[in-house]
Amino acid sequence: MHRTFLQLAALLGAVTVAFGAFGAHALKKMVSDIAVNIFETGVRYQFYHVFALALVGILYRDFPNKWMSWAGNLFMIGMLLFCGSLYVLTYSKASVKANLDWVGAITPLGGLAFIAGWICMFLGIYKSAAV
Repeated sequence: MHRTFLQLAALLGAVTVAFGAFGAHALKKMVSDIAVNIFETGVRYQFYHVFALALVGILYRDFPNKWMSWAGNLFMIGMLLFCGSLYVLTYSKASVKANLDWVGAITPLGGLAFIAGWICMFLGIYKSAAV
């Protein structure tokens, strides 16, 4: 499992850098500053949690338990829901026809997944250390 988390962190890291470059260069010419800010928030949180996913992959070697597995999976779910919803909101602001503002309601669910992931990481270390 640790290898899978590390591989996904590496791939998602590459995607995040590409998104960041797109946001810094091309996107600024296409949307308002507010939409760019929304997009950059998604990229920033995705990058934070790419590192968190890599950390789970590293920690999983010493703490191979269900809590670490949950942590990694919740970080990926959080990236999909939190960051993904911010990317869709940015697209909605760039498109005249797309009315996808309702996607903003998904963002907090992704935030909860991030929080739960960090708690699961803590429990994965704590439960293994307590044994």
